[in-house]
Amino acid sequence: MTVLRRRACLAFAASALLPALAHAQASWPTKPVRIVVPFAAGGTTDILARALAPELQRVFGQPFIVDNKPGAGGNVGAADVAKAAPDGHTLLMGTVGTHGINASLYPRLPYDPVKDFVPVTLVAGVPNVLVMNPAKAQQYGVHSVPDLIRYAKAHPGQLNMASSGNGTSIHLAGELFKSMTGTYMVHFPYRGSGPALMDLVGGSTDLMFDNLPSALPQIKAGRLTALAVTSASRSQAVPDLPTVAEAGGPALKGYEASSWFGLLAPAGTPMDVVTRLQQETAKALGAPALKERLLAQGAIPSGMTSTEFARHIAAETKKWAQVVKTSGAKVD
Repeated sequence: MTVLRRRACLAFAASALLPALAHAQASWPTKPVRIVVPFAAGGTTDILARALAPELQRVFGQPFIVDNKPGAGGNVGAADVAKAAPDGHTLLMGTVGTHGINASLYPRLPYDPVKDFVPVTLVAGVPNVLVMNPAKAQQYGVHSVPDLIRYAKAHPGQLNMASSGNGTSIHLAGELFKSMTGTYMVHFPYRGSGPALMDLVGGSTDLMFDNLPSALPQIKAGRLTALAVTSASRSQAVPDLPTVAEAGGPALKGYEASSWFGLLAPAGTPMDVVTRLQQETAKALGAPALKERLLAQGAIPSGMTSTEFARHIAAETKKWAQVVKTSGAKVD
């Protein structure tokens, strides 16, 4: 066979294969898609995944199942996805903890936040909110951020601070607050915001820097007292609530510790699948019904491209490495 004939045969074979490959790619998903939430049910990661899942199910015609796998500040669930087949049928609802903080906080991770994943899209950003158990706030005479600082300084180690787990933005928001104000509060890490909030409402703990969407129903019901949001500007969901920087005076000037949540897939997932998933997620987040619902809960929908999300993760990793260093945060 001549070189030309061989090339012609290879070209024909490739052209015959392309329609089959295109069909295989277009047919994704061929079975239920699992969205792993690396925290317990009831927190903001879980809330966002469950809000998005039915929208994606409607578009792609396969169930999108939320699978809660909590533990080690999100590391257990993230590692589970990192080891999954890269076929688009297993996704992670990653967080600023799993993909921005944990690399600096934990001496060893069971996954590589960059090499083991391909970013799909940023789903939403949210402020955290500083909340207290109402009875405890009344007992300690804490009605504002300055009140909290004064009480914490006068009673070092007496206040306990709940979080959704080591390495979460909820944990680091508290550590940053402590380092900037020179106060000491005992950290109580949980396996997610849901169980942490239950204990906070029940009075087992004193305060928490929770994600706004999961804390807001408890604030509205009067079961939690809100003191401030941790974002750089006020949240439209609670416009009367000041920022920590605004309420805290000179000691907390420049304080900011917001959270974010986004879809990621195992490294090696076909980029056409990633692109389709990003585009449909962005459409769902931009639809009026879901968008308004998330905004009312205190979340700001995104939908950025895979490349934009990768840049966002890189910038956040750098930012939080400095926060971990400055605050002296440790894994409890």
